[in-house]
Amino acid sequence: MAGVLDDRDAGAGVSPPSPQARISPGSSKRWPRKVLIVGGGFAGLECARRLSNDRRFEVTVIDRTNHHLFQPLLYQVATASLAAPDIARSLRQILMKASNVTVLMDEVTDLSPEIQRVKGKSGQIYDYDYLFLAAGVQTSFFGRPEWEAHTLGLKSLTEAQGIRRCVLSNLEKAELTDCEDERRRLMTVVIAGGGPTGVELSGAFTDLVHRSLRDDFRRIDTSDLRVILVEGSNRLLGAYSEKQSAYALRRLEALGVEIRTDTLVADVTEQCVHFADGSTLEAAAIIWTAGTEATPLTRQLGVPLADRAGRLTPEADLSLAGFPEVFIGGDLVSLADSKGDLIPGVAPAAVQMGRHVAKVLKEEARLERTRFKDQKLELRPRFQYFDKGIMAIIGKNAAVVSSGKLKLTGFLAWLAWLFIHILFLVGFRNKLSVLLGWAFAYARNTPDTRIIVQRQE
Repeated sequence: MAGVLDDRDAGAGVSPPSPQARISPGSSKRWPRKVLIVGGGFAGLECARRLSNDRRFEVTVIDRTNHHLFQPLLYQVATASLAAPDIARSLRQILMKASNVTVLMDEVTDLSPEIQRVKGKSGQIYDYDYLFLAAGVQTSFFGRPEWEAHTLGLKSLTEAQGIRRCVLSNLEKAELTDCEDERRRLMTVVIAGGGPTGVELSGAFTDLVHRSLRDDFRRIDTSDLRVILVEGSNRLLGAYSEKQSAYALRRLEALGVEIRTDTLVADVTEQCVHFADGSTLEAAAIIWTAGTEATPLTRQLGVPLADRAGRLTPEADLSLAGFPEVFIGGDLVSLADSKGDLIPGVAPAAVQMGRHVAKVLKEEARLERTRFKDQKLELRPRFQYFDKGIMAIIGKNAAVVSSGKLKLTGFLAWLAWLFIHILFLVGFRNKLSVLLGWAFAYARNTPDTRIIVQRQE
């Protein structure tokens, strides 16, 4: 579907350039160079920050929201441990001192790499000299899009607040009803997907109802809330060692989480999960964390996809094959590191990719003024991923950390998790707010964000 824009899309008053008029990365026809960054996540934001106040570049950051979201802590918003502003910050505020960076709230819907132009949902047309596509991923239902209407995802602040509203509202309804069957359904939460998000959610929910809410209700016992974690494979946290997976299983079961491994979801209907073995489970809250897929934009680039999830395998410098002015970053990338292992879709990897793309662009701008300007593409450095490890929290004082040969579980892993996540938060206010919130919750077991804000119909 490459080349989806035609002459009718030239609403900006400029006729689309012919493919022959395309400005290549090796050209010196126009300064400053237009750099278009699609996505204000870790990769896109890092690239914009590295190019800030460099007069050789005119940078535009486009995102469907107006904020940068710290997704690793999104589950804490969903479980009433943190408020939305604690893990999000305005992109304009972050980049306000970058005089060459413009932030636009729009959603890119069409890509035409042949004419170096994209189109937004607003109808605006954006042309570029360099494009950095780092638009992230969305929830995948494995070819069953109808399940979305009956489940809750966790990819945005809106979805996190929706989970919190649903679970807390169900507890309030359970307090009201006299029907035991209805109460049982309202106090059942099914989480599909035993990866880090599912494990962290289930641990946080059991912490919430067993410790934080235990004295808040009079007609129900919140410890009766059933949190059921469903995983299709034979163990949780498949990216971790078997020993760490077993630790996570034991810890969650000690917290009261019901674990069902080797359990495949066959169908999801309204407040009911149907399993491949023929059994069903009624639940008023069904949370889907079982898979992700790339933004549909990757299918418009006219290059082979790396997997069924729509990710792309770029060249070694992160550029797109056949389009050296287009770069791919973040969760859209399917690329092996120097050891042959796939680079995980984690924040440190995305930050490194954004930093690398900015480095490539700066180096090309420098080489254009030297005798090597015609060899710029050949001189591009390879992306080198530095593996900082992966981690997941399981509850208070419990986590797992895997970094090379270092495998941690328990309290030390929990402290490492706290330190790393505070370190990656953007902005001093966010770091301080989260740190104080965690300290208060640790001491008092009482989160402050249990207010239910009803959604306007």
